[in-house]
Amino acid sequence: SVHRFAGTKETAFIYAVTAAGLVHSVTRSCSAGNVTECSCDTNLQSGGSASEGWHWGGCSDDIHYGMSFSRTFLDVPVKNITGKSGSGLVAMNLHNNEAGRQAVAKLMSVDCRCHGVSGSCAVKTCWKTMSSFEKIGRFLKDKYENSIQISDRLKKKLRRKEKSQRKIPIQKEDLLYVNKSPNYCVEDQKLGISGTQGRECNRTSEGPDGCNLLCCGRGYNTHVVRHVERCECKFVWCCYVRCRRCETMTDVHTCK
Repeated sequence: SVHRFAGTKETAFIYAVTAAGLVHSVTRSCSAGNVTECSCDTNLQSGGSASEGWHWGGCSDDIHYGMSFSRTFLDVPVKNITGKSGSGLVAMNLHNNEAGRQAVAKLMSVDCRCHGVSGSCAVKTCWKTMSSFEKIGRFLKDKYENSIQISDRLKKKLRRKEKSQRKIPIQKEDLLYVNKSPNYCVEDQKLGISGTQGRECNRTSEGPDGCNLLCCGRGYNTHVVRHVERCECKFVWCCYVRCRRCETMTDVHTCK
């Protein structure tokens, strides 16, 4: 279904998240010693700042191998299928793959462990570690919400569609799209969009599951659902379980 929405900001996010996820999982496996071709980042085994009381040690995540693996696995097939990376759509997909990888690299952080008499931090051993994938996902979601529309006519390099903004450079971690997104609110069988009519929503939420957003301003219906289940079960000697039947009534909200 990605092809139906080719070039949209949603596709851009999918490409970026997939590439980032591959870097993250391969690098984690390297650090855990589950892959024979890689391990920890050996470039950081020595050094640090002895005068400041810390040195590199432990197992730093070797993101270089993860990045290289992700490029080979995801980018090479795209280039091979098209035979050329000349079209705006292909160049856009390759850029968004790389934007996902750059997000993992950008959010690397340093963890340290203290050594010293009675837990003092006189000496620290430090290593580089990747952020949680949740944090990387939030970063990419923000990039998705601020994604840049580019011209589908490729003139040597990617450029913004908005002529007045052409001089503003496109950064490596920006997400790019060519085509405007379809309206996901309304059913469109040709595009395979089911719309949001009849979807259950949360009346009190301000997030994407909330009735305001999910129902696209059309409002919602409320109906009461009766739910019966066994409850307050007790074991009776010997040998059976006695339960009560509990009945609850809950409000369910669905989009108009």
